[in-house]
Amino acid sequence: MKVAILTPTFSKFSGPDRVVLNEATELAAAGNKVTILTFKTDFDVQQLQKQWISVEAIGMPKSPMLERVYRLLFFTDILKVNKIVERLRQFDEAISFLYPMTLPAMLAKKRYKEKLRYVYYDVGVAYPQLFDNILEKTYMKIFAAFTRMTVKNADAAISISKFLSSELKKETGIDSTIKYVRIDTKRFNKNTAAKYKKKAVAVAKRYRLTKPVLLYVGRISPHKGVHLLLDAFKIIKKKMPAATLVVVGKHTFPKYSGQLQKMASEIGGVVFAGFVADEELPAYYGACDAYVTCSMWEGFDIPIVEANAVGKPAVAFNIGSHPEVLKKGTLVAAGNVQEFAAAVIKLLIK
Repeated sequence: MKVAILTPTFSKFSGPDRVVLNEATELAAAGNKVTILTFKTDFDVQQLQKQWISVEAIGMPKSPMLERVYRLLFFTDILKVNKIVERLRQFDEAISFLYPMTLPAMLAKKRYKEKLRYVYYDVGVAYPQLFDNILEKTYMKIFAAFTRMTVKNADAAISISKFLSSELKKETGIDSTIKYVRIDTKRFNKNTAAKYKKKAVAVAKRYRLTKPVLLYVGRISPHKGVHLLLDAFKIIKKKMPAATLVVVGKHTFPKYSGQLQKMASEIGGVVFAGFVADEELPAYYGACDAYVTCSMWEGFDIPIVEANAVGKPAVAFNIGSHPEVLKKGTLVAAGNVQEFAAAVIKLLIK
């Protein structure tokens, strides 16, 4: 079977795109011919071709701001939308992740009807109210509305958690199959700490980490609550002055990142490690004593699952998919940094 997977970006730093890679790998291993259609990618395309996965990058503006505007208003680029729709005629199934790639999938389904099966892969859209300013909130509201409009004629839907499945049903009336995200258990398991011990020591030396070490992995975005994590860490530092916090992730909101840097400099003991390649992450989990996240919305939360698989406990807010995916650690009331800090301290002194 010829399968097209549509995703706005196919990037190593994106959680949803790791789900894309999982799905593509699984389908190719089952004997399907898989093509990933995307605006841009930073993956090694030649390496993926060895796994019988082809990638077609169709291009978009390079400026981060223009890129976001283009994605939202993609329907105005009639020529490119139609080009993708025409391309989908060559496939048996189109699996679409996120708007605006749901748009050509929807149109192709209408045009080719019985020939093409359209599957919506639901990785969720964060709540607009969790973003900083009116422009961000408005952007996310429109994004969510366009998503709902363009998935209604899907033949099937897959959600990566019960939480998202419930949200999708509530917002669109669509029933979805639940398929949890697979992590690489060859790298993230009970033997990880021992296997990556030397690399973990190197990470500790590089950043001059002092114990206890707390770790966060994810995008540096307002809805991820990194500012709340810093507020909680400030409280933790009063009880544990030597504690250090390592924040791993790509900065995608410059103004927000600037605010975080200022907060961190006042607290001390905070390391912004930036983007860390996936193959290097086991060493970071190995170097930490606990995983921490104050994210206010999660459709799945891969890092919590990876941390738990390594044997590291996690502290997180009781939101979204966290009750489903957190197996070792503590959930606290959403937004309560005092309770969060207390839970971290209690966990560390056991």
